Amino acid sequence: MSKNRFISDAINASAETTEDRVKLTDMVTEAATGTSTATTAEDGPSDASILNFALNLEYLEAEFYLRGVTGQGLPDEMVGGTGTPGQVSGGRQVDFRSPLIKNIAREIAMDERAHVAFLRGALGDAAVARPRISLDHSFTAAATAAGLIKPGEIFDAYANDRNFLFAAFLFEDVGVTAFKGAAPFISNKTYLDAAAGLLATEAYHAGIVRATLFSEGLVDDSVFDVVHKISAVRNAVSGPTDDDQDLGTKDVANLVPTDENGRAFGRSAAEILNIVYLDPQGGNSGGFYPDGLNGDIVHGTGPTAD
Repeated sequence: MSKNRFISDAINASAETTEDRVKLTDMVTEAATGTSTATTAEDGPSDASILNFALNLEYLEAEFYLRGVTGQGLPDEMVGGTGTPGQVSGGRQVDFRSPLIKNIAREIAMDERAHVAFLRGALGDAAVARPRISLDHSFTAAATAAGLIKPGEIFDAYANDRNFLFAAFLFEDVGVTAFKGAAPFISNKTYLDAAAGLLATEAYHAGIVRATLFSEGLVDDSVFDVVHKISAVRNAVSGPTDDDQDLGTKDVANLVPTDENGRAFGRSAAEILNIVYLDPQGGNSGGFYPDGLNGDIVHGTGPTAD
C-alpha cells in the first residue's frame, strides 16, 4: 500500500463528516511539516508521534535481527528522515547451529524489516530517521546489570544461538508491551487497526522466542536462571510496577506473560524508554540508543515517590 493511499484511507475511516475529514487532513499536514505533532486535543500524544515512537523501536529490532541473519542492516533508503540520523555499532551474522533457531531469526528479521517499511510509508515525510543504535556496549551493560557477566567482561549477543535468543528475549516482550500500552492513545481507526496488526505479529515473535528458550531450558536448566535475571532487570529499570514475567520452570511453564484475566499487559512509552535506555532514572538517552530517540516521545520516567 502506498503512503498516500494509506493516509487517505486513514482519514476516510476516521472521519464521519466533511468537517472531520478537513480536521484530519490538517493533522496529517501538520505531521508532514513537523509542526504541532506532540499532542492532540485530548492532551495526549498525536498518532504521528506514537507511530514515530514505534518506528524508533522497529529500527532497533530490524537492525538486531537483520545483522544476525544476513550480516547487514537496513539499506540506506530505509533509514533517513526527520531528526538526527545515526549509525549502528555492533552486530554481525550469527553462525547458527540450529536450523530451527536460524529459521526463526530469518522470519522475524524479514517481519521487522517490513514493519520499518510500513511505518515509514504510513508516516511519509513525517517519518523520523534511524537514531544511533548500539548493539554491542548496550548488551554488555544489560548483561552486567543482570549478573550474567562480571564487570569488565563482554556479552556478545551474536556469539552463538543461545546468546542470540537471550538478546531476542530482552527485546520481544518490550515490543509487545509497547504496542499494547500505546493502543488507547491512537485516535485514528485505520492507524489503530495497523497498530493491532503489528502488535499481533510482535506477540507471535515473543511467543516463539519464549517457547524456543523454554525448549532449550529442558535440556539445560541454566537457561531458566538467565531468563529470570533478564526479566528482573527489565522489571527493575522500567518503573515501580512489578509486572515482568520470566519463563517459569521446566515443571511449571510461563510461556505467555498475562495478568489474572489472561490478558497481555502494556507499558507506557516512558517505561519502555527506561528499558531501552537501561536507565530507571528517567533519562532521554543511553543503552541501545546512545543519543536518544528521534521524534516527540523521548523521555523515560524516574522513580515514583511513595
